[in-house]
Amino acid sequence: MDEWCVVWVPDPRQWGSLPPEGVLGVQDLPTEVARIGLRPGDPVFVAPDGTVDQGLLDFVRSFEFRDLERETKRNYATDIRPLLTFLSSRGVSWRRATRQDLADYRHWRCRAPQNPRRISGTKWNREAAAFTKLFRWAKVSPLPVDVVRRGDLAADSVSSRVLWLTPRTWGLWSDIGLRGHSRIGVPVPGWESRTELRNTSFVQLLLSSGLRRQEGGSLLTFELPSQRQRLRLGRYCHGRVAAAVTRSKQSRVFYASVDAVGQVEAYVESERAWAVQRAQAVGRYERWPMMWLVTKVTRSLRPKVEWVDRNGVVGEQELSRLGWRERQWLFLEGPDGPEPAWLWLTEQGLPMVPDRWNGVFRMANLRCEEVLLTAEEREIERDFRLAEVRGKSPYATPHAARHSMALYMLVLLNQLVETRYGLSAADRRDFAMLFGDPWWLVKTLLGHADVEVTKRHYLAPVAHLQLESILAAAEPAGEEEQRAEDLDGVFTRLARESEGIQDIDAVLEAAR
Repeated sequence: MDEWCVVWVPDPRQWGSLPPEGVLGVQDLPTEVARIGLRPGDPVFVAPDGTVDQGLLDFVRSFEFRDLERETKRNYATDIRPLLTFLSSRGVSWRRATRQDLADYRHWRCRAPQNPRRISGTKWNREAAAFTKLFRWAKVSPLPVDVVRRGDLAADSVSSRVLWLTPRTWGLWSDIGLRGHSRIGVPVPGWESRTELRNTSFVQLLLSSGLRRQEGGSLLTFELPSQRQRLRLGRYCHGRVAAAVTRSKQSRVFYASVDAVGQVEAYVESERAWAVQRAQAVGRYERWPMMWLVTKVTRSLRPKVEWVDRNGVVGEQELSRLGWRERQWLFLEGPDGPEPAWLWLTEQGLPMVPDRWNGVFRMANLRCEEVLLTAEEREIERDFRLAEVRGKSPYATPHAARHSMALYMLVLLNQLVETRYGLSAADRRDFAMLFGDPWWLVKTLLGHADVEVTKRHYLAPVAHLQLESILAAAEPAGEEEQRAEDLDGVFTRLARESEGIQDIDAVLEAAR
């Protein structure tokens, strides 16, 4: 083995079968790992000679590293591993790395023509943050890399990789990728997806609410907005996303359309109910590693969940403080026995962890490519396809739903202000003072702390457009169908004039 590798501490009861004689001379590996202070999800760095690096082990257990979010730990460890391999290839210990070593590594990662997998400036800045944390902790002097130094950061960094699909394009992507339709919009003979309603419901909920993958993917059944919680005009419901599953660690209200909520409710009553029944029939929940049977959910500003575990031990916690891993352990007493409180279930009736949605989107993207691209075009890896080939098939990610919701709401709110209300310039200023301008309202819906984050991270390519002049040509809102046509026209125009917006007209034209 010439490379460093990383192994991850498993969650409790997920160690699998360990050899009776122990591992590396340790008889009870889970107990020993816990004794030295490693937590589930912590990385363990293994050198090319098969030994565990003691210094890196101390770093993982240090105050600077141990309280990071689990996903951040994984990202940092994944970023540090290739640097360790690079330094080892030079015969340099990581504690003796120099600024020249890091400059050479950065050149290879970002600019060297010989490297077929060069990374972006954004990715380099994330890696530099991980390296800085490691070298500062180890008191390496002078620091080989330091994110405080402007020269150690990439000038071409962008805040996020923005992906937008217009509402019609989401419909095309869902029909082909999730429902198995053909190019002409009819179901393909033999298409079978036992999780079609679950997948389409999840996508519609994200598109309607702007929730992140983890926020929407870790909802509990009793957190789903009820249609009894409709807003005054009756088209949207509101719910609350728990602080522990958000990026900011702050709870917030979210809004979802009545149609999206109704589709999720249909999934709960059909596909989900069948999955639960099958799991109960084979005793799958009795073998689940941990079960907290919910006995009470308080209804207050800070609702609490009370439960009892298999040993009869009673517990309680604020709902907002339960992370997504703990939420998998919550069960409700159903008509045929305990069933998960987790909303989204696999075919086997078990909680579907949030990152598995990436696979659903990936398969839907491949399905769209299979239908809309030729065999020769599919053979070329996506990153190396020409733009006109990539444009033939819609491509979506869970976070693209959040981007698209932000764009949709910005256009819709501008239309309301500019056309439907017929406000003058002075009236618009008064409206903005009372309710906030469209940017501020979208920022609130997304849960951003600063409106500049909304503009810079999500909608930068359209920030330069004078949306009010684009929308001025739209007719005042009349019938529902007329409003839909107006919005479709606006999105088509934005797609032509802006980079990164996928619209059905462009997709179908490219696919001809």
